[in-house]
Amino acid sequence: MIAKLKQFQTPKEKYFDSLKFALYCMTHPMDGFWDLTHEKRGTYAAANTILFASLLVRILKLRYTSFLFLNVYWEDLNIFLYLASILFPLSLWVVGNWALTTLFDGKGRLGQVYMATCYAFIPYPLIQFPLMVFSNFVTVEEGAFYETLSAMTLIYAAILVVVAMGQIHEYSAGKNLLFTVATLFAMLVMIFILMVFFSMISQGVSYFISLAKEFMFRL
Repeated sequence: MIAKLKQFQTPKEKYFDSLKFALYCMTHPMDGFWDLTHEKRGTYAAANTILFASLLVRILKLRYTSFLFLNVYWEDLNIFLYLASILFPLSLWVVGNWALTTLFDGKGRLGQVYMATCYAFIPYPLIQFPLMVFSNFVTVEEGAFYETLSAMTLIYAAILVVVAMGQIHEYSAGKNLLFTVATLFAMLVMIFILMVFFSMISQGVSYFISLAKEFMFRL
């Protein structure tokens, strides 16, 4: 019935409906993340919006969080590297989880892993933005409340990511936890491989540069 009603929605209506559905995933993760992919309630546009909102709030926190809780040395901050430090682990998680689960009967596709992960981020912008404002109205003694809520937001989002993976891959709780740990290990392996690869590229480039300098010197 829901699928039939979706056929009559305009792209704009479908986008806002899928974006609003993120709130349902946040409060009803088991049913929400199942419907997100199996009932096609999610969209990549909404997933990208949630990711963009999370990155935007992350940047705003650097500027508007009270100095009592966050000190930023702007002269040492590269905003592009800062964003890459968030997007790079996300990419490794998505690719690593999809690659492993594909080998062991995982039902989720690469795009679905990305979509579900982004939807699981929804607590971050929704809670961290008001917390950022709140930080400017509390004292150091009252800061424990701020710190606790901030930490709980990250824990909540991490739990949603784990639940989301279990639902889209149709794994049992035990198998899902196993592949969550395996994905984290796979991320470390990929980082190691990338470091070795770029090290070899760097050494190769240095060798040819020195060879060219030697050739020019002899001329």
